[in-house]
Amino acid sequence: MMGVGVIILGIFTPLLEFIAPMMPGEIFPYFFTMEMLQRALVTAIIVTIVAGFLGAFLLVQNLALIGDGLAHVSFGGVAVGIVLGAAAPLWYALVFSIVSAILIYELQSRQILTGDASIAIFLTGMLALGLVILRLGEVGITADVESYLFGNLLLIDEDSMDMITTICLISIVLLALIRSGLLAITIDPVAARIQGIPVRGIGLMFAIITAAVVVSMVQVVGALLVTALLVTPAATAQLVGRSFRSCLMWTQFFGLSSVLGGLYFSAELDTGSGAMIALVAAIIFGTVAISQSIIKTFAKPTDNLN
Repeated sequence: MMGVGVIILGIFTPLLEFIAPMMPGEIFPYFFTMEMLQRALVTAIIVTIVAGFLGAFLLVQNLALIGDGLAHVSFGGVAVGIVLGAAAPLWYALVFSIVSAILIYELQSRQILTGDASIAIFLTGMLALGLVILRLGEVGITADVESYLFGNLLLIDEDSMDMITTICLISIVLLALIRSGLLAITIDPVAARIQGIPVRGIGLMFAIITAAVVVSMVQVVGALLVTALLVTPAATAQLVGRSFRSCLMWTQFFGLSSVLGGLYFSAELDTGSGAMIALVAAIIFGTVAISQSIIKTFAKPTDNLN
């Protein structure tokens, strides 16, 4: 039985092969013709789209660090899976991340710890746990482990693609369902509770969605570089967007530009895909920030005259 990822790949394959001759470079066009690289490209695009929507909501709620924290937590789960000989360590990462996300939310909502403090504790604790377990299991930092730390799209097989795609599709549907309530809670949680909106339920659901999406990103950019796709495109969009809806659209543009640009340069320069995607995302942010600063500087005299 074909998985969701395989079905989606089959749908997009004719389109990828059609536009392949138009792609620049010597190596990059192979991402549109070779099945292994097509799988990597389609997976990266799906993850980027979902991460863009999620990142926009995270920034509005001032939770930019939660993605980075949960990514480090997921590494602890991956380490446990690898030592136990699991065929798909990402399932362990998913369990670790969801449990940690719920605990972080509870600590924050009950005002036991602030959001940043709880994130920092889980981030360092689970990363350390992963490193200790790998050491005790006499595994060490192998190429497989590095792929989860820094990302390696080329290691995404059919099973991994099915898992990542399924997580992304479920997450985007759930995010769409709680969108209105989530925005209401962000603006005024007290008023939202008075109106009968299930604040705690939506908060927990959002935490679980965040954990699941972060895990789906680990093989694309790595546990150490998740922020590159989760926060940077959304932060760049806030520099040019004039409304939340326009920010969502700009986030998609900057996210997909980062992925395609990162894959192009990593293929042509023979560098790691995760690191290059993160670098391109940072360069785009810097370019937009400088451009906006220059535009505002020259626009001020005109505004004063009017």
